[in-house]
Amino acid sequence: MTNRKKDNKPTNALPLGKKGRLGFSSYAAVVLCACCLSTTAFAASGDPLGVVNNLSTFIFSLIRAIGMILLGWGVVQVGLSFQSHDPSQRSQGFLTLAGGLVITFAKEILDLITA
Repeated sequence: MTNRKKDNKPTNALPLGKKGRLGFSSYAAVVLCACCLSTTAFAASGDPLGVVNNLSTFIFSLIRAIGMILLGWGVVQVGLSFQSHDPSQRSQGFLTLAGGLVITFAKEILDLITA
């Protein structure tokens, strides 16, 4: 029997240090933000109130998307709690579900309050 010392390093790995990984992570984050968070900007035709209304609509659409994500996660949690018979997970799921509903319909709730 031969006693060979095994080298656990992959043969095709690039020697990236801590600085290289940090730089690549920063670059990937900037590219991801530039691709996902960019929107088309239209020039305002002299109506500052229209610009504010468009910004308000955009922000509320982002809030609605976050509410939908929370709503879906609440449904998943409630379903998993019924499967595992865990009452604490069930209550957490229902709270997430209710929070998702409130966040999803935040604009309508604010319109009802201010009307």
